[in-house]
Amino acid sequence: MTSHVEQQIAERIAAARAKAEQDKRRREELAAARKRGLGFRHAAKLRRMAEALSNESLSASGA
Repeated sequence: MTSHVEQQIAERIAAARAKAEQDKRRREELAAARKRGLGFRHAAKLRRMAEALSNESLSASGA
């Protein structure tokens, strides 16, 4: 039979483990969102660069 104090300690340990797991999942979700965001920003940058290059070539050939 476990004492009241041992039960409280066991509950605190379980709560700490659950919080650690929740924090880990949250960090993983944020990392995945950050990675997606970086991909979108990189793609937008490449589009802007390609557009700028095509605009330069059009203005250079049309002069």
